[in-house]
Amino acid sequence: MKKIVPDPPFTLGKTTTTPFGTCDAGHAPLFAVRDGIAAEDALIHASLLLRGVCDTTSACCQQASRLEQNGLLWSSLHSAEMAKALVDAVLDGMQV
Repeated sequence: MKKIVPDPPFTLGKTTTTPFGTCDAGHAPLFAVRDGIAAEDALIHASLLLRGVCDTTSACCQQASRLEQNGLLWSSLHSAEMAKALVDAVLDGMQV
């Protein structure tokens, strides 16, 4: 039997409300991701935020003087670069 109506195109969906920024101060979180944002738009914004983290951490790595501090900064930089690469790979895969 043949299908008369094709399947709708695949979409990633939308965000849900996700609070963050408690500051461990015993109060409600200060910020939240709003619900209803297109997932692709959220991923694009995440990629831009991660680029800022990479740039900032890279600059700190160049100025760190203590060996222990330098190792922690380089570890943070590599983690941020990996997270950005994953987000960008998802976005690039959506374009195909």
